[in-house]
Amino acid sequence: MKPVIKVKSLGKKFILGERETVAPTLREALKNSLKRKAHSIIGQNGGQPPTVWALKDVSFEIHPGEFVGIVGLNGAGKSTLLRILARITRPTTGWADLYGSTGTLLGVGTGFHPDLTGRENIYLNGAILGMNQAEIARKFDEIVAFAQIENFLDTPAKRYSSGMYLRLGFAIAAHLEPDILLLDEVLTMADAAFQVRCHRKMKHASLEGTAVLFVSHNLNSVRTLCDRAFHIQAGQLQHEGPPESVIADYLKFAAGDSIDSRNL
Repeated sequence: MKPVIKVKSLGKKFILGERETVAPTLREALKNSLKRKAHSIIGQNGGQPPTVWALKDVSFEIHPGEFVGIVGLNGAGKSTLLRILARITRPTTGWADLYGSTGTLLGVGTGFHPDLTGRENIYLNGAILGMNQAEIARKFDEIVAFAQIENFLDTPAKRYSSGMYLRLGFAIAAHLEPDILLLDEVLTMADAAFQVRCHRKMKHASLEGTAVLFVSHNLNSVRTLCDRAFHIQAGQLQHEGPPESVIADYLKFAAGDSIDSRNL
């Protein structure tokens, strides 16, 4: 079976204090030019702008239907990895290839146009995934019912609460039948009942052939949902394998051998 995600020697270096833009405006380009000149002057006086490698030499493959959990401390590079896979951030070294349509939920409101209504955002996201109107219409009622936003369907998204954003964002990402589903730990913001519904939907999607990549600090969710897990630490893939083994490795690293993972 061919992989739907292939990552090879992936690395991402950030210059601290500099904001990355995929397509800079004229104003941003001018500002960046002035910053580079300032850094050049600083460099001539012996100083260099500080940098950090958020990811370094990361390689893996994920196949259709795999449910992979990613664990690690805050700042380990988990979200940077998903942002590169979602084509939001560009890698510094290496490459990441995705084969098929991708649904993403990397933050509250990600992928929404604030001036469009919930209805219009559903069709917009479907079009981005390459679906035609008939295909989106077939899933429309299911998305709305899952998100529970029937009374706000024709309200501009900028009027939505963070909970409404989250519900609709997940419903769109998971119900439009993507080949790949990328989910950051934003789901931890949802109430317990909605988290359970999301977990069931993610598991169902993986059983239907969608590859799911899931960042979470909820180790029980990783244990029960995932087929495989990654432990990322200091930007590197520290360990990969069965969830129980990877979680044990992560807990030993994070807090020492005295912690009993069965109590978490």
